[in-house]
Amino acid sequence: MRKWSVLFLLFSLVILPSCKKEEKPVSFESIEVYFSPKGSAQSAIIKELQKAQKSLDIAMFAFTSRELSSAVLDAYRRGVKVRIVMDQGQAKEKFSRYPIFVQAGIPVKLLPVEGKKFVKGLMHNKFAVIDRKTVITGSYNWTASAEEINYENLLIIRSPQLAERYEEYFENMWKKAGDGI
Repeated sequence: MRKWSVLFLLFSLVILPSCKKEEKPVSFESIEVYFSPKGSAQSAIIKELQKAQKSLDIAMFAFTSRELSSAVLDAYRRGVKVRIVMDQGQAKEKFSRYPIFVQAGIPVKLLPVEGKKFVKGLMHNKFAVIDRKTVITGSYNWTASAEEINYENLLIIRSPQLAERYEEYFENMWKKAGDGI
């Protein structure tokens, strides 16, 4: 019970006030929390990706996990509309899953776009929105290091209201992002 109180307080104090619009507080159906290393975050993400039926929007700074990329590819092959925004610098890294997604036909856009002032900085987000109902977020990059070595956190939040806020933010990035390396 205490962990839910702490999560709700964290959510109320940190996430909600950081949204630009002044809106009513977000309600949620459930929140699951995972920690790493070896805290089952990766398997929790895979389970959520397997539930995707219509849409999957991912904003991920570093994406190198073979297991998670396989789950994304499986969703895409099932007919789920998948879009990914990645950090341009991380997409160039040796183990990045970027080329695999592009080769499969998944739309992937990159930030920042070099030479455009309004998109300077890292695309440092780590979130996914599934079917406009579920948000996966936290410090957890979708990498082997996040699961096996790093001290990370992951939240899975079932809330159409919160998912809508994340979708608005994703759409904003999608419009600004560039195609390809």
